[in-house]
Amino acid sequence: MFSSVAPLARLNPFHAPHLQLLQDGVRKRPDPTEPPSPRRSLAAAAVAEEEYSCEYGSLKFYALCGFGGVLSCGLTHTAVVPLDLVKCRIQVDPQKYKSIFNGFSVTVKEDGFRGLAKGWAPTFFGYSMQGLCKFGFYEVFKVLYGNILGEENAYLWRTSLYLAASASAEFFADIALAPMEAAKVRIQTQPGYANTLRQAAPKMFAEEGVWAFYKGVVPLWMRQIPYTMMKFACFERTVEALYKYVVPKPRSECSKPEQLVVTFIAGYIAGVFCAIVSHPADSVVSVLNKEKGSSASQVLVRLGFKGVWKGLFARIIMIGTLTALQWFIYDSVKVYFRLPRPPPPEMPESLKKKLALTE
Repeated sequence: MFSSVAPLARLNPFHAPHLQLLQDGVRKRPDPTEPPSPRRSLAAAAVAEEEYSCEYGSLKFYALCGFGGVLSCGLTHTAVVPLDLVKCRIQVDPQKYKSIFNGFSVTVKEDGFRGLAKGWAPTFFGYSMQGLCKFGFYEVFKVLYGNILGEENAYLWRTSLYLAASASAEFFADIALAPMEAAKVRIQTQPGYANTLRQAAPKMFAEEGVWAFYKGVVPLWMRQIPYTMMKFACFERTVEALYKYVVPKPRSECSKPEQLVVTFIAGYIAGVFCAIVSHPADSVVSVLNKEKGSSASQVLVRLGFKGVWKGLFARIIMIGTLTALQWFIYDSVKVYFRLPRPPPPEMPESLKKKLALTE
C-alpha cells in the first residue's frame, strides 16, 4: 500500500506534504526508544490514497481530465448561447443592437425565442473539443514543465509554470475550436445565411474552401491564449490565496462541498479578469468571421480603440459565470472519478532549509 505512494509523490511537480510518507521508498521501522507518535494524519493520508482511482500523471488521469474539460466547456458554453449571440451581434452591428436588453428584444422580435438558440450545435461541438484539449493538455504540460524545473523551481516559478502550461494547451485547443467557431459566428451574425450547422458548414466550404474554417485561428489565438493564461494562473493563485487568507481551516480539513465552493468563487474571480484581457481580440474574431476578404489587422484598425470594447459588460457576465461553472464542473468530475487533487503548493522542505541557512 505504502509503496504505491512513492511514484505518485515523485510525479507530482508541487509539494504535497500529505504524500511524503516514505524516504527512498522504504518504510522505516519504529524506534522502540522513541515515544509513540500520533498516527491519525498518517492513517487519513493512507485512506485518501486508497480512494484514488489512478495515479497522478497517468494516462487514465489525463483522459479523465480531458473528459472533465469536455463537460465543463461544452455544457457551459451551450447554456449561454443566447447571451453569446447577443454579444456577437452587438460587436458586429452596434447600430442595430445597442445594448444587452435591446439586443435580446430585437432578436426575439425578429426571430422569436427559438432565434436565441441559433448556433448551439457548433458551440457545443466546438467548445467540447476545445475543453478536451484545454484541460487535458494543461495537466500534461503542468506535469511536464514541473518535472523539467524540479520541485524547488516549480514552487518558486509556479505562476510562470501555470502561464506556460495553459498557453501551450490553448494553442492546440484553438485549432480544434476554430472551424466550429467560424460556423457559429456566421449563423449568429449573418441573418439568412444559415440556421443550422448542417446548412452553414457546406455553404462555407463551397464559398471559401477549408480556409473559411481556419482564417480566424490567429485572432482566436490572440483572444483565447491570453484568456486561458489568465484563467488558469489567476484561478490557481486565487485558490491558494483563499485557503491561506480567507478559509478558516486548511484544505485537508474542508469537506468536498466546501472545496467546490472555493473552486467556484476562485473561478468567477478569474473569469472577470479573463473577459477584460481577451475582449478586444474577441471583437475582432466576431467581425472577421462575419466578413469576407478582411484581415485581422484591417478589422482592428476599422473598429478602433472604442469599437473593440463594445459588448464588454455582456462578456464579463458571460465569461465570469462560464469560468466559475467550468472550474466547478471540472473539479466535480475529479471528485466523482476519485482523481488525485493536489493541494495548493507549499514551499518544499529542502527550500525551507536553504532559506533558513541564508537568514
